Amino acid sequence: MDGAHSAALQLQQLPPTSSASAVSEASFSYKENLIGALLAIFGHLVVSIALNLQKYCHIRLAGSKDPRAYFKTKTWWLGLFLMLLGELGVFASYAFAPLSLIVPLSAVSVIASAIIGIIFIKEKWKLKDFLRRYILSFVGCGLAVVGTYLLVTFAPNSHEKMTGENVTRHLVSWPFLLYMLVEIILFCLLLYFYKEKNANNIVVILLLVALLGSMTVVTVKAVAGMLVLSIQGNLQLDYPIFYVMFVCMVATAVYQAAFLSQASQMYDSSLIASVGYILSTTIAITAGAVFYLDFIGEDVLHICMFALGCLIAFLGVFLITRNRKKAIPFEPYISMDAMPDEGAG
Repeated sequence: MDGAHSAALQLQQLPPTSSASAVSEASFSYKENLIGALLAIFGHLVVSIALNLQKYCHIRLAGSKDPRAYFKTKTWWLGLFLMLLGELGVFASYAFAPLSLIVPLSAVSVIASAIIGIIFIKEKWKLKDFLRRYILSFVGCGLAVVGTYLLVTFAPNSHEKMTGENVTRHLVSWPFLLYMLVEIILFCLLLYFYKEKNANNIVVILLLVALLGSMTVVTVKAVAGMLVLSIQGNLQLDYPIFYVMFVCMVATAVYQAAFLSQASQMYDSSLIASVGYILSTTIAITAGAVFYLDFIGEDVLHICMFALGCLIAFLGVFLITRNRKKAIPFEPYISMDAMPDEGAG
């Protein structure tokens, strides 16, 4: 009887133990998500400040008789340092949080640029005129902040150690191989129309950028995760897959930058920012869901709220960038090469 009673007590104690373990695991997942999100937000914020500092340096030199080159000024070097620091923060964020959470947080750069741009405006406005002109920016910033909050709150909690074995297993899984086949076919078709048929539509160019970008973020997460594990003592640098991912990361980033440069020569930067953000985020989240199985085990409510957060962030970015066409704080720098020659008139 005593043995049976003891066994019954043990069975009664098992559910609370497993429940406590599940709560602890969920708490750990949320903590890692929060660390990754904060690193990404910090990184994008610092990068935005850095770009605006460098832009300010160019404008100040262009508007003065200072003969110094821009790279000989302290402001430009401060901007470069902050840019590297910000990019390091964004890179590290991929090691802690799911790709599907980190990618949409690039909206922080757009929010920060809009706020910094308004601060740097030299014109004096009456409050009524100021609000009328920048109302879309304020509404867009508010929506982007709400969208970001929903993204962080309802992000997937998939946390898998980025070991060489796990990355290799994901790379050769049939869902990802099928996804890669579809992406390669689509990329080749778009490239054919762009190069041979002169299809210079902004959607075509930015789809090329987004397809390359989806591979960039997939490989960045693998490289960042394996580096962090190696720093923690679980060496992953002796796996060939690390170097395969590293080469793919660099190659796709370089070609992505090349297509972005071509787009910037033909289209307004605000249009590129909004359309590019929407396309790149959508395709990158899809790639992360296929490669890293980000949404496996997530309930329907969380997925729907996460999707709602994305849509609200998309709308916010669209409104912010739409308003920039009316008032770009550093317009002289941006349009300087487009100015006609003095003798043309």
